[in-house]
Order: sequence, then C-alpha cells, then structure tokens
Amino acid sequence: MIPRYTRPEMDRVWALENKYSVWLKIELLACEAWAGEGVIPHESLRTIRWKAGFDIKRIEEIEAETHHDVIAFLTSVAENVGPDSRFIHLGLTSSDIVDTALSVLMVEASDIMLAGIDKTMKTLKRRAYEFKETVCVGRSHGIHAELTTFGLKLALWYADMERNKQRMKSARETVRVGKLSGAVGTYANVTPKIEEYVCEKLGLKPAPISTQVLQRDRHAEYMCAMGILAASIEKIAVELRHLQRTEVMEAEEYFHERQKGSSAMPHKKNPITAENITGLARVVKGNINAALDNVPLWHERDISHSSVERITTPDSTILIDTMLYKLDRLLDKLNVLPDNMLENIEKTNGLIFSQKILLDLALAGMKREDAYQVVQRTAMKCWKEKEQFLDLLLAEPKVRGTLTKEQIEESFDLTYHLRHVDHIFNKVFED
Repeated sequence: MIPRYTRPEMDRVWALENKYSVWLKIELLACEAWAGEGVIPHESLRTIRWKAGFDIKRIEEIEAETHHDVIAFLTSVAENVGPDSRFIHLGLTSSDIVDTALSVLMVEASDIMLAGIDKTMKTLKRRAYEFKETVCVGRSHGIHAELTTFGLKLALWYADMERNKQRMKSARETVRVGKLSGAVGTYANVTPKIEEYVCEKLGLKPAPISTQVLQRDRHAEYMCAMGILAASIEKIAVELRHLQRTEVMEAEEYFHERQKGSSAMPHKKNPITAENITGLARVVKGNINAALDNVPLWHERDISHSSVERITTPDSTILIDTMLYKLDRLLDKLNVLPDNMLENIEKTNGLIFSQKILLDLALAGMKREDAYQVVQRTAMKCWKEKEQFLDLLLAEPKVRGTLTKEQIEESFDLTYHLRHVDHIFNKVFED
C-alpha cells in the first residue's frame, strides 16, 4: 500500500477542482479586461460570468480524444456558456493560462510551507530555551570533542530554519509572476493591458518578458529552495537518529504505549519518524536536477518541462509540507535524556578538556608545540589505559612544572564551556 503523504490544505491546492477553478478565473479576468477595452460586449461578459463552469469528467472525456488538456477544458466551459464562449481565450495561448495558474498554485503552496516553517521554528525556540543549559558532549567526526548544550543544537536548527524561511519567501516572490503575452510572448493578438489587469487581480506581477512560457529558472529556484529546506530537515532527522542509537541514547522519539518497534524484537524503539523524513528528503532533493533540466527549452518553447512539473512541483510541496508536520511533532514530543548525556560525557574520563589544558600551558609560558605534545601524550595514555585524564595530568612532571594543582582542576569545570550560551541565544533569538 502506497503511503498517503498529502495533508488536507496542501491537497486542496493541487486538486483538479482547484486547478481548473484557477484556469477559469484567469479566463474570466481576461474577458473582463477585454470588455474594459471595448472588445467583448458587456452583455456577453455577463453571460460568460453567469454560465461559465466546467465538469471534470467531461474534461477527461474530451481530453481522451483531443489529447490536449486546455482545449478539453475550454470545450467543457464552452458547452456551458454557449455562443458567447467565442470570446473566451481571446488572443491567448494555452501556456498563458497554464503557466499563470501554476504561479498562483505555487504561491498558495508557498504560504502553506511558510506557515509550517513558522510552526516548527516556534517549537524549536521553545525547546531550545527548555534545554538551554542542558550539557552534552559535542562531536566532530563522530568523536567526542568539547562540551555544548542540547539547547544550542536546537538553536542552531532554528537559525537554519530562519534562512530557509527567507529562501522560501524569496522563491515565492520569484514565481509570483504571470504572463498573458500570446504564442511567443510578443502580445501579437493580446495587449499588455490584458496581462496587467489579470495579474493584478491574481496578486501576481507581469513577467517583464516571456516566450510562450514563463522562464523555468524561476521554477528551478523554487525547487532549489525546497531542496535546501528538505536537506535542513533531513539534517535534524539524521542527528536525532544518531542520538537515539543504543550506544548514545541522549534523545529519542516519543513512543506511545501501544506502539510496536519490530515484528521480531519486542524491545525495539526505532526512530521511524526521523528515518521517514530522511527518505522523503531524498525525493525532494532528487527533483532539483529535473527542475534544472527544465531551464533550457528549445527556442521559444517545447513541452519537455510540462510532464516533469506535473509530478515534481506538486510532489515536492506535498512532501515538504508533510516533512515539516512530522518534524514539528517529533520535536514537540522528543524525549531528551540529560542523565545519559552526563554519562556519555564521563565515558572519555575527562579527555574533552584537553584544549583548555593546552591553552593554560601555553598561556603559562610553555611553547605551544611542547604543550600540544605533552597533552596529546597524556591523552593517548588516557585512551589506552582508561585512567582519569585529570589524574594523569597531575602526575605529569612537565604539566605540574607549569601549572598548579588548582589551575589544572579548574580546567575541568563544566561551566567554563557554557559562559557564552546567553550571548549565542541573544544573537539567534533577538526579537
């Protein structure tokens, strides 16, 4: 069974009923504009407004014969309107309707995704402050590095989402354009006034220049913004998957009492939401290449982009909406385990304080190269013999000849690494 990822609000955007409704709205607005220019009689305009409608099943029947969706749509509308339908689609080409409508739908989808980003950012901010001073080990290359806090992880993801929000808003503006400029974009059979009127009513900007189509670098930018957003969501999911590993277990997905993790192993609690998000991100990121390939079309237009966009544009917006929804729920109910974080900090017997000792030795007068050598030698002994790093340092003559016992012990203070957390939070969350 194929999973259903569409949520109701985004489902409405890409439903056939909505697409054809937008097509009809554009056609009616064009008729209004022509009437304003004195080309369509006002009585005919009233008839068109009153009778214009479509039937999806009838459109499908006609398209099965014509193999042209816009002609099928127009025929269905004409069957409702009657003789005055001769004024509908006046001077226009199919892409005037399809491309302008696609822009409307992409803007609608953008607004839903932006709302999802905002909701996720609120959750990230709330939980960041909740764990602002919850100490955990920071890792580089997967190896213990120095101390950080779980709140800083969440704050970082908040900052990521802030950039994604700006990219999505920019992409929304890039695709917020329409065109009603005719078969090759020269306004040969339609005037720029018609385009200006329709676009204004739709909340779009007229494209400064077009061919038969709006240029696909706009759509590629939109897809790239979604691809980066998907990668950012995936980044969070991958981190949470790592943190839920049995050997780490610093955070875990909410697991309700009737949930099952494995058909064979009753003990299993798996990061299934994070894994699901990771997989969906691959689809969205993969669609970027298709969008880039749509940019170079033959001459003033070919149709190679159309079949691609009918899949990738709705699918990507649907998946992003779903991923944001899943991520927000995951973060909202995430079980954070501070005690396990402290246990993990202690696993390396104090090695994470090596840089502080190195700096103390250098500031006390030892050559940095010599300080690095003695600290690394002591650290390797700690790794090998699993003794406390502090004890080994206190027994190291070169260290004791430079630093006092009190100075060495002060370097193992957890709070030393947290003294600028407030500063970072102020930068990230400044209102």
